Amino acid sequence: MKKLLRTALIAVAALTIAAPAASAQTREYEGTIVSVDRDARTFRIKDSERGTVTVRVTSRTRFERISGFSDLRAGQKHIETTVRRSNGRWVATEVERSGGGGSHGNRSDDDSSDDRGRGRDDDSRHSGDDDGTADQGRGDR
Repeated sequence: MKKLLRTALIAVAALTIAAPAASAQTREYEGTIVSVDRDARTFRIKDSERGTVTVRVTSRTRFERISGFSDLRAGQKHIETTVRRSNGRWVATEVERSGGGGSHGNRSDDDSSDDRGRGRDDDSRHSGDDDGTADQGRGDR
């Protein structure tokens, strides 16, 4: 009986300690800016998986690949934001334009290239095999 009581007390203590951490939990949203309210310093972002959410921006919000809150416009696509819950509101800890990883050069967003920056037809080393492996070590043809 004492073991059961002790286990229950430990469980209650763990939940009590974990409760503040759960309220500071962060989430990520990615999608299109639906609207921007400059006076309230908020914007609404539509995430295809989570729906539309209103996010507040503070002086502590970090911006990457975006000049700042003044650079946000309704209709902007590929915006990511990391938010935390504060007083019942989602507050942005970071806002950034997504898709900036590794693409260097003058390529458009709808280019059908693979992750290495080469289009499927641009790689002259393919042997014509369907598996897409390059012929290496066979010498000149």
